Amino acid sequence: MAFQLPLFFSKGASAKPLDGAARASKMMEYDQPLVWVVVLLMMMGMVMVYSASISLPDASKFSSYSNSYFLTRQATFIAISMMAGFVVFRIPIATLQKAAPYLFGFTLLLLVLVLIPGIGVVVNGGRRWLSLKLFNLQPSELMKVVAVLYAADYTVRKQEYMHKLRKGFMPMAGAVGLVGLLLLLEPDLGAFGVIVCIAMGILFLGGINVVWFGGIVAVLVGVFVGIISFSQFRRERVFAYLNPWQEDNALNKAYQLTHSLIAFGRGEFFGVGLGASVEKLHYLPEAHTDFLLAVIGEELGLAGVLVVIAMFYWIIKRAFDIGRQAIAIDQTFAGLTAKGIGIWIGVQTFINMGVNLGLLPTKGLTLPLMSYGGSGVLINCVGLAILLRIDYENRVLMRGGRL
Repeated sequence: MAFQLPLFFSKGASAKPLDGAARASKMMEYDQPLVWVVVLLMMMGMVMVYSASISLPDASKFSSYSNSYFLTRQATFIAISMMAGFVVFRIPIATLQKAAPYLFGFTLLLLVLVLIPGIGVVVNGGRRWLSLKLFNLQPSELMKVVAVLYAADYTVRKQEYMHKLRKGFMPMAGAVGLVGLLLLLEPDLGAFGVIVCIAMGILFLGGINVVWFGGIVAVLVGVFVGIISFSQFRRERVFAYLNPWQEDNALNKAYQLTHSLIAFGRGEFFGVGLGASVEKLHYLPEAHTDFLLAVIGEELGLAGVLVVIAMFYWIIKRAFDIGRQAIAIDQTFAGLTAKGIGIWIGVQTFINMGVNLGLLPTKGLTLPLMSYGGSGVLINCVGLAILLRIDYENRVLMRGGRL
């Protein structure tokens, strides 16, 4: 690695190429506005997790916990995640490209381990976690960032075959299909949907034949419809989503959705005030995880929700800008990876917000960077650290430096 790495939160420092060929630049070493938007989202998320979970110890299930239990753990998760992000930021993108196939194989192994009784941890009927003592690791979360790296590497390696079905698309379809099978056995349809969107998005950006792409999308829609049709539980969720206020639905499958909508309705434009939510008082289940946005909507109102949407929009926009810049300087893998991270964050954010607002059927996906959970925040920070690294390397190369 032939360049000087800046301090992660330094300001205005300039990299010096080893050969001294490039003149010093006042250009920032990394995207500081992007860093601060990410930090603000995590800090806001920590505050809202505390607000949403402060009354949970009143319930018998959490009676042994203190009022600040989830706040303390979320703060710990964020601290660990930021340290992990700093470590990942130091890894050259070329190294990640070489490691992508091995990371994919390792994560597949973790997905298999999750399904083994006695090893996989069962929570709320789903076998999705591996116990690491301090927190439970969710391999499906890790697979999201690994899928970005693997799909980008595959697209670069198979660039000449991108217009061919057998050599271009089918091997990637087989890999994603294997991941999907393992995720559906957990079951985790939401994570599978996000990973499919990541893989398909990167293949599309990498130049896959448009006709084949359209046909593949139609097949995938049929697959997801079939999965839902043959699962009574998922069918009931869809029917409840279509008519959430019907009495049986409102008291059963649409219970979370109806109380989420009530929360948004109570919040109106400026909210009822921080900490003043009623729905979090054991009416809205999982308020600190999947339905955190509903608590934000109730306490901070439409204004607070729009601020959150704007910050996520900034992250996604910068991911695509950084990716476009990398491709312009012939760093194709880095560019596709950056755009893949934008697709990942964008799709998961859209699904979570859509579920909270009643635009999509209820699905257990967290709000990136904000919802309670160690695996989610950790992998989000790792992905965004990779994005910052890509941006950093772009800046070095544009100043004439060498990597």
